[in-house]
Amino acid sequence: MSRLTVFLARLIGLFTVLLVGVLLIRGSSIIVAAAADGPLMFTYAIISLSIGLAMILGHNVWSGGALPVIVTVVGWLIFAKGLLLLCLTPEGLNHAFQRMHYGDHMFLYLAPSFVIGLYLTWAGFTAPTSRGL
Repeated sequence: MSRLTVFLARLIGLFTVLLVGVLLIRGSSIIVAAAADGPLMFTYAIISLSIGLAMILGHNVWSGGALPVIVTVVGWLIFAKGLLLLCLTPEGLNHAFQRMHYGDHMFLYLAPSFVIGLYLTWAGFTAPTSRGL
């Protein structure tokens, strides 16, 4: 397994698990408040877009097992999220959160991210690494 794949798996996995844990403790109100803040969401969109592009350009690996493919898919999803947030207006984002009943179903929406984060953390810390990137 390449060192870059292992590094990204560890980074994304730990970040995701910690973030989901904090969101579960703080509740859905922080997400709803952030979504209502247009300038904050624009900044978040730019950051997501740049991180997603960096991952696509640096780690666009579609073979070699589940770990590199999942890391690549996560990079593409981060990129897509950035594009979506750039295209949506704050009103559109608020409307989407209301239709999703995010506050009522927060655990359901966070569960996939948590599971992926756990897998990436476990796989990243148990995978053998090679010398090359």
